[in-house]
Amino acid sequence: MDYSAVNTIWVLVGAALVFFMQAGFAMVETGFTRAKNAGNIIMKNLMDFCIGTPAFWLVGFGIMFGAGDRKALCRYVGNGAVLAGILSVVMTVLVCIWCRDILILMKTPSDILDGAYAYIFVIFLGIPLMVLYNQTSAIMRSLGDSRSPLIFLGISSILNIVLDLALVRPMGVAGTAWATIIAQGVSGFLCLFYMKKKFTILAFTREDWKLHKHYVLNLCNMGIPMGLQYSITAIGSVILQTAVNGLGSTAVASVTAAGKISMFCCCPFDALGSTMATYAGQNVGAKKMDRVNTGILTSSIIGSVYSVVILGVMFLWSRQISLLFVDASETVILDQARQMLLINMVFYIPLTLVNVVRFTVQGMGFSKFAILAGVCEMIGRSVVAFFLVPYFGYTAVCFASPVAWILADLFLVPAYLYCAKTLRSLFEKNAQMM
Repeated sequence: MDYSAVNTIWVLVGAALVFFMQAGFAMVETGFTRAKNAGNIIMKNLMDFCIGTPAFWLVGFGIMFGAGDRKALCRYVGNGAVLAGILSVVMTVLVCIWCRDILILMKTPSDILDGAYAYIFVIFLGIPLMVLYNQTSAIMRSLGDSRSPLIFLGISSILNIVLDLALVRPMGVAGTAWATIIAQGVSGFLCLFYMKKKFTILAFTREDWKLHKHYVLNLCNMGIPMGLQYSITAIGSVILQTAVNGLGSTAVASVTAAGKISMFCCCPFDALGSTMATYAGQNVGAKKMDRVNTGILTSSIIGSVYSVVILGVMFLWSRQISLLFVDASETVILDQARQMLLINMVFYIPLTLVNVVRFTVQGMGFSKFAILAGVCEMIGRSVVAFFLVPYFGYTAVCFASPVAWILADLFLVPAYLYCAKTLRSLFEKNAQMM
C-alpha cells in the first residue's frame, strides 16, 4: 500500500479538527484556567509517558507493513495491543490512587486543590480510552488510511463541544474532563470497529495475542524510549513552571492563557511528526531512504508555511484570542500572554524541525536519539528557569521553549544524517550479500 502526500494532508486536516476540541474547552474554561493549569502540569508528566509509549510501539507496525510481512504485522499489532492494555490499566490505577497526594506534593494552592483534583482524577480514569484511540488510529495510518481517523476525530470533536456545554454547568470543571474522555472513547471505538471491518490483512489468530519475547523486545525498544523522551521533556516544563510560580499569580495566569493558545496552535506540528514516524517506518521497512528524505523536506515546508501564517494571525489577533481565557480588565495578563505567544511563534520553524526530525528518527528505529533530544529540551528549559528567570523575569520565561527547541535541533539534525547514513550502508551491505 502506498503512503502518499495525500495522507499527510489528511492528518494535518485532522489536527485542525482538534482545534474544535480546544474551542470547546475555550467556551467553558475561562473560570477554571488556574485550577486546570495546576492539574495539567501533573497530567503532562504522566500522560506523556502512558500515551507516548503505546503510540510509538506502533512504529513497529509501520516497519513490518512496509516490508510486506503480513504475519509479523499481526504479531506486532497483537502484542502491541496487549502491552498497551496492560500499561494503561496499571497507570490508571496508580495515578488515580496517588492523584491528590501528587497535587499536594506540588504545593497546589488550597483554593484550587479540589477543582484540580476533580479534573485530573477524571482525566486519569480515561487513560485506557485515550490509549485506544491513539493505538487504533496509528494502526490505520500505518496501513495507509489517514482519512478514516480524521472523520472519527471530527465526530468526537463535535461531540466534545456538545458535552462541554451540557456538562460544565451541573458538574463544574469535572464536566470538561468527562466530555474529553467520552469523546475520546467514542473516536477510539469507532476506529476499532471500522478497522476490524475494513482491514482484512489483520486476520488475527490466538497466537498473535500471545506475548512473544522477540516482538515484545522490539516494541519496547521503540516505544519506551519515546515515552521516556516525552517524560524528560515534561520534567523541563515542570522545572520551568516552578520558576514561573515564583513570579506570582499574574505570571502564572499569563503563561496559562498563552499555553492554552499555543497548544491549540501546535496541533499541526504534532500531526506532522506522527505522520513522519509512520512514513519513515514504512519506507525503512521497504528500504527506500530517498522517500524518507523527501518526506522530511515536504513536512518541513508545510510546517514552515504554517508557522508564518499562524504568526501573522497571532500578531493581529492574539489579544482578542486571549480574551477567551482572560477577563478584559486584566490588561497586564493580556499583554504578557501576547508577548509570550509572539516570541514563541517567531521560533515555530525550529519547532517544526524538532517534531519532524525527532519523530522520523524514532520511526527509523533510533530511539536513543529521541531520548537525547528530549534531554536537550529539558536542559534548555532548566537553564532558563535556574539562571535567567531570576534576573530577567517573565521575558526569560518567554524564551524558554525557543531555547529548548534550538538546542534539540542542534542535536537532531546531525543525528538524522548519521542515522540515514547508517541505514544506507546497511541496505547496501545486505544487497551485496544477496
